[in-house]
Amino acid sequence: MQDKLQPLREAVQRNCHISDARHAGDYTLCIYLLKMREYFRWEKNYAFRDNLPEGDVGDWLTQREHFWQSLEDEPFTDLPIDGRYYDPFDSEAVNASLDPYGLVYSGGLGNQCKPHFFLGKLGHREKQSDFTVLVSENEYARDLTSPPAMALGDTIFIRRESLRRMIWEKIEEWQWNKLENAMSRALQGFDFDDNAEAALDDITSTVIDSVLLHEKGEVLAAKLLGPEWEQMLAALPRSKTEIMIRAVRDHLADSLTTLPGLMDKGKDASLHFYFANLPNMHKNLFPALIKAYESWVTQGRREAIEELVPASKTHWGGLTNEMLDIYRNHPDDYANRLQTLIENNKF
Repeated sequence: MQDKLQPLREAVQRNCHISDARHAGDYTLCIYLLKMREYFRWEKNYAFRDNLPEGDVGDWLTQREHFWQSLEDEPFTDLPIDGRYYDPFDSEAVNASLDPYGLVYSGGLGNQCKPHFFLGKLGHREKQSDFTVLVSENEYARDLTSPPAMALGDTIFIRRESLRRMIWEKIEEWQWNKLENAMSRALQGFDFDDNAEAALDDITSTVIDSVLLHEKGEVLAAKLLGPEWEQMLAALPRSKTEIMIRAVRDHLADSLTTLPGLMDKGKDASLHFYFANLPNMHKNLFPALIKAYESWVTQGRREAIEELVPASKTHWGGLTNEMLDIYRNHPDDYANRLQTLIENNKF
């Protein structure tokens, strides 16, 4: 990155630190420590298969927590570009200014309204009907969570480096036991034993398709559900109900784009990886999908998944409308009512 843009990188990274200072405590201790180890790996530029120096990691973690404590009450800083300063949440204006430099930036809110910021090298830009897709490569600034993909308005950001790291973490976890499951099927044909880096690049390129499909679904779902859905979520504390609501929306998004797209593309590795990363709550709410996947695996009936897509779109679309009705009509008790409704409407 050009030296003249170093103040920008420092400003973005400072905002990342401020966000982490406010929200790092949202994780359980185990998840927090795992994320901090990978954050150390990224910051110190260790390769995935490098053994991290435990003493250095511990010292760095202590120093980072002290640093975060000093930033917790600080406001987010504006971003300097070519003599002008930009609001860190005005991603559209920032990206317009960064276009001549081949960089991409994102500033938005994720789960529990946690701010996420990143600055990276723009690898690919694509206009697809109503969507603009920006794919980043090397990341110059990032926060602890580092989500691989995010939709802001009609712009979808895909962070290839973060996706690559997420995939590696999933593979590393699978390698502890090497169970015969969706992950093992997703990895078939990729030579991780002899050339892990090349294999990781290959599977990242494969998985990007499904990540993009899901983010498109998120954009479409947001238009269908309207701003009330986000208001409903924002008013909820971190709870089982909140996780259930997010799972329902994810299923709606996937019924709109992800599953139909994976059927059309016919890429087995992407489809297996989709199921390998389906959270337990999602599986619990959509047992028919798991049954259809098992039918494909055991009997070769890929159409079992394909046949389920139209009905799932109707089911999750209808359920989300009922949920919004409850939110509108029972503002004082909507959380409990929503949990009961969702539990009674598994598909």
